[in-house]
Amino acid sequence: MGLLWVSRRWLQAGAFAAIVVFAFSALAEAQAQGQQSFPFGRELRMDARPLKGSKRVPFLEIGQNGAATIDLWCDSVQGQFVVAADTVTVLIGQKTQRNCTSEQARADGELISALEQATSWKRDGEGVVLVGGRMLRFQPSTN
Repeated sequence: MGLLWVSRRWLQAGAFAAIVVFAFSALAEAQAQGQQSFPFGRELRMDARPLKGSKRVPFLEIGQNGAATIDLWCDSVQGQFVVAADTVTVLIGQKTQRNCTSEQARADGELISALEQATSWKRDGEGVVLVGGRMLRFQPSTN
């Protein structure tokens, strides 16, 4: 009976250890998934220097439903981010008609094109990188 009791104790201890390991691995996976989620509900600043003679840098304000306000180098557009797993589609709406320099207008057009060409995304710390025709890196706004 003593041997059976010792075996049962070892079996119970082993089962408990397996449950603890499983719980910690599930928690770690859940945290990793949370860190990998698309940053809906955030304001993100493009990781770029302002154009010469300006202090403005593009911003994305992405709502929980993917609706976005995109402040370009000069103009702004409304848009929609459609995300499924690691794929992204950026739909661009009508652009405002501000009085932009030719350099700003060209930069706005290039940024709109790059956003429309984005096909995937990945997290970069707290920020996000959109991947497509070119990589666009955005970090959380510190304002």
